[in-house]
Amino acid sequence: MFSLEIKKRDLKEDVESLRASGKVPAVFYGKKEASTPITVVAFDFVKLYKQAGESSVIILKGDGMDVEALVQDVNIHPVTGKVRHVDFYVFEKGKKIKVEVPLDFIGNAPAIKELGGSLIKVLHALEIEALPKDLPNRISVDIASLVDFKSVIAAKDIKLPKGVELVAHADEIVVSVAAPKAEEVVAAPTMDISQIEVAKKGKEVKEGAEGEAAAPAKGSAKPAAKK
Repeated sequence: MFSLEIKKRDLKEDVESLRASGKVPAVFYGKKEASTPITVVAFDFVKLYKQAGESSVIILKGDGMDVEALVQDVNIHPVTGKVRHVDFYVFEKGKKIKVEVPLDFIGNAPAIKELGGSLIKVLHALEIEALPKDLPNRISVDIASLVDFKSVIAAKDIKLPKGVELVAHADEIVVSVAAPKAEEVVAAPTMDISQIEVAKKGKEVKEGAEGEAAAPAKGSAKPAAKK
């Protein structure tokens, strides 16, 4: 389990001042846990969140508080990317909880390596149910069974850790393989020989007409030379 130091927060405190000092305003709550405003150190939370995600139990400790919770929601600034607020959900001890756990696709698929297909990830997380102590941080999906373009891996095919039950529909497709697209061969345009001949004749006639216009007519008077 992961651990994070927390401190009680006075709702009268200015949240922007807290953020400027390197802290993040947060709150934890649950079915049997009253909503409690707290603060966490921004650096510590970001570091922990990268490892724990939203499916790992985090022990919140400090100022006489000691609760086990999951990250429920993280509010991130759209421009700076900094964490602005965090919600922690305190679950009931001894009861199973439902969460979505990220999937890691591992191994080599013959349909990709040998046949040139493309991996199609339909799901990136899987909904499961387990006791807090049994919750996995991530679930691995071995794609070695994808041997051709008809092969798929459904939710029921994924091997889950001990104590973990599938909540998602068993037949839901998790990953498949798409066949490579055939390259389109663009045919060269065919030339119409009759059109070429017509064009040539037209050119000859035109040149002849211009030549006749340029040449002086027979018997025409030449301008008299100046004396």
